[in-house]
Amino acid sequence: MTAPRFTRSITAGPDDIDELGHVNNAVWVRWIQDVAVEHWMAVATPEQQAAYVWVITRHEIDYRGNVAAGETVTAETWVGEAPRGARFDRLMRFTGADGRVKVDARTTWAVLDRQSGRLVRVPADVAERFLG
Repeated sequence: MTAPRFTRSITAGPDDIDELGHVNNAVWVRWIQDVAVEHWMAVATPEQQAAYVWVITRHEIDYRGNVAAGETVTAETWVGEAPRGARFDRLMRFTGADGRVKVDARTTWAVLDRQSGRLVRVPADVAERFLG
């Protein structure tokens, strides 16, 4: 079974651009986080959102092309494998209007119990929302 994917378009604004004239690396990291959070908000139940919060523990990013101000990319994210304890890896791809991949990323996320702030094993009912 293929994991459900979440997509959204992002247009680079003037504040996203660095001195080289393309999207700054730190902006890509922000976009990765923003898209992942939107995915969580789109698929998690209100009860799950109230009970858990996610934190990033690792980023692995491959920069494959540049994006200038005014250019739009399509962000696509999915969870490729079942969680390992409190963690799972989220895959992310940003594709330009030219059809070329601009950024590929793998980020590791850990789930915390919102009330205690402690790591918890990813609940099965949460994992199934990402794995299909």
